[in-house]
Amino acid sequence: MKKHLILAATFAVAAVPAAHASPELAKAKACMACHAVGNKLVGPAYKDVAAKYAKDGGAEAKLALKIQKGSSGTWGPIPMPANPQVSDAEAKALAKWVLSQK
Repeated sequence: MKKHLILAATFAVAAVPAAHASPELAKAKACMACHAVGNKLVGPAYKDVAAKYAKDGGAEAKLALKIQKGSSGTWGPIPMPANPQVSDAEAKALAKWVLSQK
């Protein structure tokens, strides 16, 4: 009986969706409409964002906020619109993923 409870608990935890950043999450949240990993589209390439913030210890939090609230002026005159459909966990995961791009 104990084995079944442990197994059921394991599957229950695994079934809870976590905000794992990946190209799929970026596509699902429409990030890839304006950004690409290796080249500039409407917005900067993710590898360029990662390079710009490489030495900034607070970059993940800054980028997560920009993802949700929008931003302007950092990369030129075209503003990045707010993305209120992105949860806090998703924004943090996306920021972490963006910063990992090389």
